Amino acid sequence: MAIESRPADGFLRKLGLADTIFLVIGAVVGSGIYMTPGLIAAGLPSPGLLILVWLAGGLVTLCGALSFAELGAMYPEAGGQYIYLREAYGPAAAFLFGWAFFGFIMCGGLAALAVGFAEFLGSLLPVLSTGRVILRLDLFGLPFSLSSGQAVAALAILILTLVNTFGIRSGAIVQNVLTILRLATAAAFVVLGVLVGRKSGGANFHPFFAAGQPFPAVLAPFGLALVAVFWTYDGWYSVNCTAGEIRDPERTIPRGLVLGVLSVTAVYVLVNLVYLLALPLERFQGVVRVGELAAAALFGGSGAALFAALVTVSIFGCLDANILFGPRVFYAMARDGHFFRGLGRLGRRGRVPTAALWCQAAWSALLCLTGTYQSLYEYMLFALLVFFAVTGLAVFVLRRKAPGLARPYRTWGYPAVPLIFIVMSLAVFAGIVADEPRKSAIGAGLLASGLPVYLVWRRRNCPPGPAAVKNDFP
Repeated sequence: MAIESRPADGFLRKLGLADTIFLVIGAVVGSGIYMTPGLIAAGLPSPGLLILVWLAGGLVTLCGALSFAELGAMYPEAGGQYIYLREAYGPAAAFLFGWAFFGFIMCGGLAALAVGFAEFLGSLLPVLSTGRVILRLDLFGLPFSLSSGQAVAALAILILTLVNTFGIRSGAIVQNVLTILRLATAAAFVVLGVLVGRKSGGANFHPFFAAGQPFPAVLAPFGLALVAVFWTYDGWYSVNCTAGEIRDPERTIPRGLVLGVLSVTAVYVLVNLVYLLALPLERFQGVVRVGELAAAALFGGSGAALFAALVTVSIFGCLDANILFGPRVFYAMARDGHFFRGLGRLGRRGRVPTAALWCQAAWSALLCLTGTYQSLYEYMLFALLVFFAVTGLAVFVLRRKAPGLARPYRTWGYPAVPLIFIVMSLAVFAGIVADEPRKSAIGAGLLASGLPVYLVWRRRNCPPGPAAVKNDFP
């Protein structure tokens, strides 16, 4: 039986299947597919391995989506991973996730997206570029400078936050329009790229796999490439965070996750095929803005400018999707008494966590203006993988801990599917720690700093529980 349109916590269930699919696509497809393929290809010896690594990333992400689908159907409420970790391991584990998610992962990621948007916009309108400094001063003896691009980034966050305060329906409509626009432009790039690039006769695909390349020798570069691919798929769990606003969540969440991830994988593979039609693999290995290089090769100089406009729109849409789903985690924390109490209230008209939206916007905008977002986000990348692994493990834990709890959807391929997701998350985590031990150690310290904060929140709130926090409407 479908869950009623207005659940007890006050959210309105207005998101349908199409909305959830577009949210997954919107939260994932940003600048990554246009910026990282050259870096991913740098250590790969053949076109076949490049395509294979994108398919492998999609497969691992699909395993995660199938695992999260069971948890989302069990707990169709706002908060996503925070809720699952709380139910499986207790409030301390859930708080550490929320601490890292707000302080570094989500807000740092939003700042990075916003500055990326400003950088591409600046390539079209130089007066708004991140290289144009508009303010220099000393703050407490430390030099500080502000560029036009940083101001644009902060303003983009604030504008999109305002849009999302009007309600989940208005936020979803804007997101759907931006996602459709991105998919249409990506489809046009693929179709035109195939029509123009086929004149080469597919010579860039030969040999598809390097002849005589021993299998063990390609494992290390393939693994490193998979790390970057893994991050390019990040954001697919957005649907779980907005579960409290999804109609018929027992069916819609699993379907939205699976169809969304499959759509993203298809887009990623097709775009990489166009890159290979445009350029031989060795031409774009190590190139950061490979999309522009491929567009220029296919369509001339004007193609690069049009491609920059495409990426600008893509990043803007991705920024909007991430602004939409993140505050639902902070709302759930506040309802448990583990964050500022005001963030656990919904706006009277829009029935969305307005205070949580603006709190996220304030911290993200500040990170944009100070330029500290990049280091904070890099320090905490490993933590996201740890939380992926333990959330995948929660499928096993909750089947043992709460066997009688209704499971409208059970993970297809259990136990192999969640195990693949857990093992691959831990493998990528180990690779990051081995490659960046200093950053990982700093990140571990930042994560551990949440423990005393948790004890303070717990002592102050005792905690009151969800029923103790009232919303702003009757």
